[in-house]
Amino acid sequence: MRFICPLIVVNNIEVSRNFYENVLNQKVQCDFGENVSFEGGFAIHLKSHFSNLISITTDDIVQKSNNSELYFEEDDLESFLQKLKGMDSVEYVHELREQPWGQRVIRFYDPDMHIVEVGEPMESVVKRFLNEGLSIEETVKRTLMPEEFVRQYM
Repeated sequence: MRFICPLIVVNNIEVSRNFYENVLNQKVQCDFGENVSFEGGFAIHLKSHFSNLISITTDDIVQKSNNSELYFEEDDLESFLQKLKGMDSVEYVHELREQPWGQRVIRFYDPDMHIVEVGEPMESVVKRFLNEGLSIEETVKRTLMPEEFVRQYM
């Protein structure tokens, strides 16, 4: 058995496809109408079609459950944050926040109220800490990354 991808249910395929393509720069891998898969390894499925497939009503599909998220990394987090600020329709879970391991992330909702997290890659976090003068040992302790990983960015 092999895992293929997470699939999230959406109210409007075009609105969600547009969001993932234009806000998060995802590329469509396959478009089957009611189901669109992205090269990033996830898919969106039209709510009305999905509810029929699993024999439930659309009312049984709950939005904004806050029990999962799609996680993305962005090398140029500052530019991405500026892009988000220019979008009035984005509802934030929280603004930019530094996680306990030092990674800066932002969380917001997609058009169907699924949580989307965008964070800086851990390589960037390690480089930032080393550039700020933390030692290898301090960076390992702060980021929880293996010493070999940290040493790559000296």
